[in-house]
Amino acid sequence: MTLLFEHGQILTMTSDRPDGGVFEGWVGVDGERIALVTADAAAAAAFLAAHPAARRIDARGRLLMPGLVDTHCHAAMTLQRNRADDIALMRWLNDHIWPFEAKQRPDEVALGAELGMAELLLGGVTSFADMYYWEHRCVETARRVGIRALLGCNYFDSNADEVFAETEEAVRLAAGCGRVRIALAPHSAYMVSPENLMRGLRLSDRLGLRLMTHIAETRDEMRMVGERYGCTPVQHLDALGLLDDRMIGAHCVHVDGRDMATLAERGVAVSHNPQSNMKISSGVAPVERMMRAGVLLTLGTDGPCSNNDLDMWEEMRSASFLQKSSTGDPCALPAYEVLKMATVNGARALGWGDELGVVREGALADLILVDLQKPHLQPVNDPVADLVYCGKAADVETVVVGGEIVVEQRRVVHCDLPALFAAAREAVRRIGLR
Repeated sequence: MTLLFEHGQILTMTSDRPDGGVFEGWVGVDGERIALVTADAAAAAAFLAAHPAARRIDARGRLLMPGLVDTHCHAAMTLQRNRADDIALMRWLNDHIWPFEAKQRPDEVALGAELGMAELLLGGVTSFADMYYWEHRCVETARRVGIRALLGCNYFDSNADEVFAETEEAVRLAAGCGRVRIALAPHSAYMVSPENLMRGLRLSDRLGLRLMTHIAETRDEMRMVGERYGCTPVQHLDALGLLDDRMIGAHCVHVDGRDMATLAERGVAVSHNPQSNMKISSGVAPVERMMRAGVLLTLGTDGPCSNNDLDMWEEMRSASFLQKSSTGDPCALPAYEVLKMATVNGARALGWGDELGVVREGALADLILVDLQKPHLQPVNDPVADLVYCGKAADVETVVVGGEIVVEQRRVVHCDLPALFAAAREAVRRIGLR
């Protein structure tokens, strides 16, 4: 597909300037990559002359920017949305989440994942890192819906052998699909034994996979790991060799100075999930301190049961406001740094490096068009602040992944939403837990 976005505001995220490199101009897409980024009308005319069949998209009154990257999600948990709220984490898991999951079928997980992917796309999320069961059944779903995905095969001690086999199957199914990659995802240091953590590491080394896990999310986790191993979760995982630049560590709420130095030195990407942390009362992650320590900070929604939505715009706003409130510093985590967490930093964490998260010639064409003609976005005095502090998922009008339009005028192109909603209701009725 060849596209030309015309006369829009372009947020490139290729500059260290706090405005994100905004200018008015044109962006051309040829195939899966960005072929033109210009403020020159003559260059845009030359692109059209070279691509006479290009689809022209009027971007006046809109802002074209990189798609958002959600670095920690449990998309299939849409089926459990609003079923277990206002409960402490361990009771939430043991009494509600795990009993529900024990009754789920693989096709229902794929169904819940599709519902989550539709929600993500409608909110301008073009790439996400998932962490759940039966991810091998979600490869085709992600491929069909059109989202870019890093699917993390989640395991515990109780199902490690089964998940390791499913991981190999997922790798086979994702082969040749540029948008879908597979990761291995041990649940946590308190739910997976050192032996099975090491087995997972060896498998990821053999298959060339990235890793993801929950790290230092709650005080209960800190207590359990401390009692068993005499150290923090970060130090325990590091001693086993799991921490390197392939790892996404979700949460990292309870990390000390030594932990932060380790995360930075090993190149671990931290996925900050502010709304989930607030809802479960896990605490406030020291994002500002981690950033000063050199840790790669990214942003994630967590699952739609502990959040309860997959809205990255809310996460950006919450992340900034929470750091300002907790540190007593109104300058903490400014808008541009939050936007980097949700775009360029997230792309690095998922393994796409500088190919994603930017509007640059040669980069992959994962783009979103935001409608600025809304009362809550006008006047646009500062485009970055406008997006981070005022933007909403419903402002996203068009979504392009790998050069393909997957959301057009707020319609998910490859999903029959009414049928999807009906199937989700039926799945929940069948499982029937309360």
